[in-house]
Amino acid sequence: MKRFLLVFAILILLGYLVFAALYFKDNTREKVCENFKVLVKDSINKQFIQTEDIEQLLKKANLHPLGKPLAEINTMEMEEAIRANKLVRTVDVYTTHKGSLVASIYQRNPVLRVISNRDGSYYIDSERERMPTSLNYTVYLPLAIGDITEEFAKNELYDFVMYISDKSYWDAWIEQIVVNNNKVQLVPRAGDFKVTLGSLDNYKEKLDKLKLFIDKGLNTVGWNRYSEVNLEYNNQVVCTLKQ
Repeated sequence: MKRFLLVFAILILLGYLVFAALYFKDNTREKVCENFKVLVKDSINKQFIQTEDIEQLLKKANLHPLGKPLAEINTMEMEEAIRANKLVRTVDVYTTHKGSLVASIYQRNPVLRVISNRDGSYYIDSERERMPTSLNYTVYLPLAIGDITEEFAKNELYDFVMYISDKSYWDAWIEQIVVNNNKVQLVPRAGDFKVTLGSLDNYKEKLDKLKLFIDKGLNTVGWNRYSEVNLEYNNQVVCTLKQ
């Protein structure tokens, strides 16, 4: 008897929960959206996207939800419109149990700033994709300038930048990367000279060679003796004296 009553009570409870879920779901869908919130989840680390940008984007697309019945709001269309902002990595639009609408957004993550003679200024993000700059926010990143193709930036240059960014010594030492016809020069933060890598083939070995030259050479003879340090040749460091 006790077991029967227990099973009966459980069934009653489950039935109520199903009824309540359906009732409140239908009740919520009859409501009008009175509150819309944009949450940029990673805004502490970077601030490319502002709430106002998303609000204006949705108004322009006639998809802003305020004042509309929740049942008539197409959250998938809203997500598609928000993804049109190329600074957005992911977006999830959903309704809360209180009937509010939320757009939860993560921004794209740039790893390299490019100022190209061909294509202007842009970022390359962590997924090797081109990403526009923002008027709202500028992030400190390795900077590459010169005659740079987008393909070169996404591939060889991306690999090189990820390597030096992971090495605190080179990350602090290199101020700028200059590219001309896929040939690379480095501009150091200290010293009035340039380091010629040439192609980015075997860049790890070239940087090891440079590190040895800095420790054994530049730190001894001084940082302003040469105008160029060339690492293009095997087992050699060719230096050009300042005139």
